[in-house]
Amino acid sequence: MQRRKFLLNAGIGAAATAATGAVAAPAIAQSMPELNWRLTSSFPKSLDTLYGGAERFAKIVAEATDNKFQIRIFAAGEIVPGLQVVDAVQNGTVEIGHTASYYFFGKDPTFALGTVVPFGLNTRQMNAWLTEGGGSDMLNDFYKGYKIHGIAAGNTTAQMGGWFRKEIHTVDDLKGLKFRIAGLAGNVMAKLGVVPQQIAGGDIYPALEKGAIDAAEWVGPYDDQKLGFAKIAPNYYYPGWWEGNAAIHMFIGLDKWNALPKHYQAIVKAACADTNNWTTAKYDADNPKALRKLVAGGAKLQPFSPAIMDAAFKAANEVYAELTAKNATFKKVYESMMAFRKDEVLWFRVAENTYDNFMARQSAANKL
Repeated sequence: MQRRKFLLNAGIGAAATAATGAVAAPAIAQSMPELNWRLTSSFPKSLDTLYGGAERFAKIVAEATDNKFQIRIFAAGEIVPGLQVVDAVQNGTVEIGHTASYYFFGKDPTFALGTVVPFGLNTRQMNAWLTEGGGSDMLNDFYKGYKIHGIAAGNTTAQMGGWFRKEIHTVDDLKGLKFRIAGLAGNVMAKLGVVPQQIAGGDIYPALEKGAIDAAEWVGPYDDQKLGFAKIAPNYYYPGWWEGNAAIHMFIGLDKWNALPKHYQAIVKAACADTNNWTTAKYDADNPKALRKLVAGGAKLQPFSPAIMDAAFKAANEVYAELTAKNATFKKVYESMMAFRKDEVLWFRVAENTYDNFMARQSAANKL
């Protein structure tokens, strides 16, 4: 009896549909609004990992929404210059900006903490602080003041110390040097006598070529090789103590973010998480091969001296003392990050570093 009743009702429903010509849309289709957004990146198309991260992000969002949510990508300079991404999102020129938060530390030094600060966290520690240490929530409380919502969507891993026309052995060798360097590291370098220059990625090579700067740091071997710095400044230093990691963010206009359906927000978050993992993995896979090619091509690979490292560490702590004394927001986020760093360094000393150092010794002894 129940089966006959079900079939009868189904027949009535089908007849009604045929009579009216109406076909009810699936509930999920009705909840998938069509959106067309624009994303401006701080990075040139030649950087297939950084710029490529934005492309990957947009592709995932489109596929997860059956192409209902389309995001068109624009490289640095196509809509606005690379260092004006936050402004473009704030004023509604674009819905999303793909950038490094520390490019905008001139607005407020707290922006630097969204990417990295000198002698800060490494890549895994940064991801842990953002997701489990309250970092993301604290930063977004800050970003609200600029009408943006930030989600981590990439990390370059620990970076190199840059390309120099001349060899750098002592702190005195740094004095008067015009050095392209981003974020708060410029403030630290200034204490060591450097003249810091903040220049977007696509503009670094011309500045170096014309002699407008004497040295430049960018990312690491894979991206540095693409930009050709070794042709002009062959001395390649490590480590980039100012960038033990470098988190990349998607900055979404706050009103646009709040207006997104919750399932679209979840898709955007998932796409950012995938892009974050992919970016790190790609750099880890590509940097070793690129470093070998650079050295084979004449790059002079060498470490910063202990004296420079010690002087930089001291200068960095002086900068932080100055900033925390006058900027309460910076102080709050910075102290959270540094407390997290303390525990992370202790843990890494026990297991991670011990293992890595052992494997490094095996490699040096030609056992690998």
